[in-house]
Amino acid sequence: MHEPIKPIPPKPSIYGIEPELVKARVSELPGMVSLYLRELFPDLPPVLLPGGPDAIKNVRQAAHDALMNVDMSMIKSEHSVNVLASHHGFTLFGGDPYAELLKAIRDVVEERTGCTDIRLRAGVGMRFRETEEYMKRYGLDTYYKGKAVGIAPIDEGIPIETEIGTLYGLKKAYDADWIIHAHHTDVREVHFHRQVDKAVKPFGMSYARCETRSTYHQNLGPRAANFTARAIFESEFVQSKFAFAAFLNCGPHGVIGADCDNDLYALNDRATFVGCQLYGKIMTLFGEIDKCIAVLDFPCPVPYVFSAGVIYANFLGANSDLYDLNTPLPPYTWYTEAFYRKNGKPLLPETPPMNPAIKMCVHNYAWTGYPSEFFSKNIPTVVVGDEQGKLFDTDSMNTGYMDYAVTARTAENAMEFAYNVSGTDQVIIFDGAMGGLNVSESLAKLLIEKAPLVSEKVDKELLPKWLKQRGVDLSILESKA
Repeated sequence: MHEPIKPIPPKPSIYGIEPELVKARVSELPGMVSLYLRELFPDLPPVLLPGGPDAIKNVRQAAHDALMNVDMSMIKSEHSVNVLASHHGFTLFGGDPYAELLKAIRDVVEERTGCTDIRLRAGVGMRFRETEEYMKRYGLDTYYKGKAVGIAPIDEGIPIETEIGTLYGLKKAYDADWIIHAHHTDVREVHFHRQVDKAVKPFGMSYARCETRSTYHQNLGPRAANFTARAIFESEFVQSKFAFAAFLNCGPHGVIGADCDNDLYALNDRATFVGCQLYGKIMTLFGEIDKCIAVLDFPCPVPYVFSAGVIYANFLGANSDLYDLNTPLPPYTWYTEAFYRKNGKPLLPETPPMNPAIKMCVHNYAWTGYPSEFFSKNIPTVVVGDEQGKLFDTDSMNTGYMDYAVTARTAENAMEFAYNVSGTDQVIIFDGAMGGLNVSESLAKLLIEKAPLVSEKVDKELLPKWLKQRGVDLSILESKA
């Protein structure tokens, strides 16, 4: 156990309370410690970030080196290029590493091809101003010489003819001669994509109109909707513009490198290996938690706050194996209520329950902009500060969130209330601590005890099954490594 890792600091945003209103971080309170992930799982690879003062320079160098080894010969000096990004990348490890990847792409493309008409198109989900905030925060608006815009699913669409019919992308994503797909290996919404074609998913989400991207949320639901992204990517229209993909290679413990390829499916196989092997150990370990208080303390909407590279929405499904495609249902879309009636009961009796280990939620700091009433309705929730409660009351997506939550004056008051009501002192904090996770001392002891057994189980039993289900040849990946 170590002293708590410094959490990701509050950030100014129209979707959250002002940073100065976050008076305390829960990791700073008595009884909290940090576990370093590479001590829990010694086989995790070394990271570039977090690290020393040169960490971000090392990330930039890794991105540069990977970009120097990908084929860009199709791009000519007179052409135009759209670098396609997604908003979630800016919440990884403080946001700077993803911004560095995007800067490196612009620099190397211009250096190698002579092309100067290079634009940044950054997609969002429901928070339409989010990427505008990110681009200004990381200086991308000026770095791309004024050619950086956020693209939202309500923007003008463009029909894309696919083998399953007409689907709709965003016109601004495809209004250049070439596109570069800039993404990351963070597993994020594994409850949606189930680590199937994760690297392809943005073509059906970040770069798509709401009529098409809603297949994940409203029409087909998780897993079944994966084929829409593949259909768009494989369309003649998109293939005629696709140059290459450039990924920030992330593990749950930090940035481990960069990966570029003209073959997106080859890159997807490598991303699948990272997602299953590295993140799979954290997910499986979280499933060993028998009871806890979950703390939200990160500048992101409720379901997207981080602990050890895993978002809170996935922790809600940690009582089941999110990677096993043999589960009888395509589950774990609780916060979209896709499998629940208006009375809160599952449509099908075999729908897996929400993780029963979560006894209470302390909402110290998290943003609006995503419909989160389902969380407070199903998990006893304490929100810190009247200002944060009022913010949720005035958010059109969360007008019912506070109907099921209570407020506390301070983080200390909230935690004391949670201890008394929940009957447990085991605490897991979703605050984005880089390289480890912040927890209570009691939960740290449990995780230390369980980690070796989890590691062996994933390596010998679960990982081979997960990769086989996805058609990924482990031997080929290991030989390339």
